[in-house]
Amino acid sequence: MNAGPPQPQKPALDETLHAPSRLAVVAFLSACAEAEFAVVRDHCHVSDSVLSKAASALEAAGYVEIRKGYVGKRPRTWLSLTPAGQFSLAQHVAALQDIVSAAQNAGTSAQALGGVGPDLRPAGGPGGGARGEMRPG
Repeated sequence: MNAGPPQPQKPALDETLHAPSRLAVVAFLSACAEAEFAVVRDHCHVSDSVLSKAASALEAAGYVEIRKGYVGKRPRTWLSLTPAGQFSLAQHVAALQDIVSAAQNAGTSAQALGGVGPDLRPAGGPGGGARGEMRPG
């Protein structure tokens, strides 16, 4: 019995990219062919050790290529995103967009049905609380 053509899979969140430091590295690298370690570190606002761990994990997943060399006598490390990394980032972002879209659609549907819950505003007034807590308005 044939169930028809296979359906394309919905994008899924990638556990490897879920960590904020890894996601920042991959997002930064998606905009360039290659970047020097210090540039990535500074842009992502992480320490050397955090970037080193993130880069190693991304390399193990096949998402980042790490190239070592010298500029003069100084050792340097360059990072670049692989095609698999580009694909995984695109799928991860699409999955995040699906989540946001579903939430917005649910909110719109609830509002249309008159089932709106309490008005939630940031704690601490219009600017929000220190930790972004929400409180009933």
